[in-house]
Amino acid sequence: MSHAHTASTTSAKVGRRNSVGQAGDIALIAVFAALLAAFAIMPPIPVGPAGVPITLQTFAIALCGLVLGPWRGGAAVLLYVVLGLLGLPIFSGMSGGIGVLAGPSAGYITSFTLYALATGFVARWAIRRFRGSKLWIALFVGALGSSLLLNHPLGILGMSINADLPLGVAAVADLVYWPGDIIKNILAVSVAILIHRAFPDVLRRRGVPTMAPTAQSGGAQSAGAQSQDADSEGTAAQ
Repeated sequence: MSHAHTASTTSAKVGRRNSVGQAGDIALIAVFAALLAAFAIMPPIPVGPAGVPITLQTFAIALCGLVLGPWRGGAAVLLYVVLGLLGLPIFSGMSGGIGVLAGPSAGYITSFTLYALATGFVARWAIRRFRGSKLWIALFVGALGSSLLLNHPLGILGMSINADLPLGVAAVADLVYWPGDIIKNILAVSVAILIHRAFPDVLRRRGVPTMAPTAQSGGAQSAGAQSQDADSEGTAAQ
């Protein structure tokens, strides 16, 4: 009887922890989606033959992945994109609605969620393994690489199709966004590292330690951390 009561109490506590964790995840997703919408309100700067504007959206998208990891970061960006396509004026230039997919920015918009997912996977991998300058470099290379491999190619394709530009011309037009992209990724990585230091449990909800163990850590402490991470990974996999 006592054993059954203990098991029931333990199950109830686990259930409450899971509920609290899920509520926290939903809150973070909503907050970062709102943050992305806020950055999109900043006045855009149209450039190039297709008029695709320079905005702060990619800064916020990289931040979503770098801070929340792949799944919650991707969910935050997906929520933002879906709400925009449903008609909320939260895209660049206070635009919204399915009609934006007929414009020259369509490729960039459709790449946003993939960009956040890829950046989040990089963050989850790098934060487990590096600290200091190595962590900063790994996050920057991963975030910028994700942008160059996903955001820019899809953006070029969208410009080519919707603005009736040859692929070569669209690719040249896309080059104007690269310097700003580099700067925005530098800022996103720097801000993300500050957030992880201030809130070290942000990624741990998904079973990811936020910083690699230091060389001075004791063996028992490292073993305990590894055990905790393994348990968290098992929970996340479920």
